[in-house]
Amino acid sequence: MSRRGFRPVTMLAGLLVLVLSAFLVLPGSVSDTAEAGASHPRPVPLTELTVVSEQVAFGLQRPIALTGLPDGRMLIAEKNGTVRSYHPDTGLAAEPVLDLTARIDTSGNERGLLGITPAPNFARTGILYVAYTSLPAGALTLARVPIDAPERLQVLLTQEHAEYNNHNGGQVAFGRDGYLYWSLGDGGHANDPFKSGQDLGTLLGKIVRIDVNRTCGAKPYCVPSDNPFVRKRGARPEIWVYGLRNPWRFSIDIDNSLWIGDVGQGLIEEINHIRPWQRGANLGWSCREGTPVFDPEQCQPGVRYTDPVFEYPHYMTDGCSVTGGVVYRGSATPEARGTYIASDYCSTAAFAVRPKPGGGYESATIGRFPTQPTAIDADVHGELYVLSDLPGFLSRVRFERVQPTPSGSAANR
Repeated sequence: MSRRGFRPVTMLAGLLVLVLSAFLVLPGSVSDTAEAGASHPRPVPLTELTVVSEQVAFGLQRPIALTGLPDGRMLIAEKNGTVRSYHPDTGLAAEPVLDLTARIDTSGNERGLLGITPAPNFARTGILYVAYTSLPAGALTLARVPIDAPERLQVLLTQEHAEYNNHNGGQVAFGRDGYLYWSLGDGGHANDPFKSGQDLGTLLGKIVRIDVNRTCGAKPYCVPSDNPFVRKRGARPEIWVYGLRNPWRFSIDIDNSLWIGDVGQGLIEEINHIRPWQRGANLGWSCREGTPVFDPEQCQPGVRYTDPVFEYPHYMTDGCSVTGGVVYRGSATPEARGTYIASDYCSTAAFAVRPKPGGGYESATIGRFPTQPTAIDADVHGELYVLSDLPGFLSRVRFERVQPTPSGSAANR
């Protein structure tokens, strides 16, 4: 989550472009049944939407990740390694439904249990997939575990991460293709010390994609044959996209596209939208931080970098760390469907981003979330919830229509 290691960007031209665009605006797992059966009214302008949050549970200990279950429950991962259950009819369960604390390295502010998602067949198997920093040295770890049998946890994939305790990534999610996606940070500290972002030989600074329904050789998973670097010498075949700093929150929409919130260093926070045909995309770090150049020595001639679809500067927004969210696919506010919602850990601004029919994206700030938002996710019906780190609570999110104002904050990109 942190932006430790501030280093100003000195590329004046890039900054001027960014500042001009910032004045214009500061500113894609829902059930198939709900989506298919819902009406599709014309989306309203983003400036006519605002978010409203209602606290529904409290007493959580540094809640960090959120996911919906088919039975209507929300599972909440706490950094120390426990998983809590919330249901709108019965509230927050008093006891954890899963306790992995004996395995979790919680040293430093950013280590811990970081991601959780149910298997597609969870209703039958009770299997969860979790991402965490493991004892004794903080290795980034992807594992699966039956919710009622933590002793049967099986580690699937690890990446050493001993030197620094920040930039761990940690989101896990299943795509519509049935494969599991996992995000990993660049190795920590500041300035990409291992030059991981542009290095295809490491999983650091990447989002990976694996098949957890099969085994290949000694590995408890297989690499899908259409992963972009399967046949590239020296590259890890698990990689799906690269050039990331700390993508600790991403989501996968109904078209199997990835919406990625990538935490910047000292200047820019960014959101990327990567469609399936953009597999292998290079998102730029640490050649670039957002669109401005960060480290010219990491920029290679002839390399194509994929621009973020939304970015914002710290110094104009009081932001510090983007909290990636999800595309709204619920039915309570049909006019908002198809809108990506994200936030910032410091400013708590609610960012709305939406593709435009003719190409490009529109964006707006549509209110604020409660303090220190760490995760935004949807229940089985596609309705949104947000977690707050400290003092530790869960809020339900809804949209309201507002009258447009002449100085609305929407802008096009």
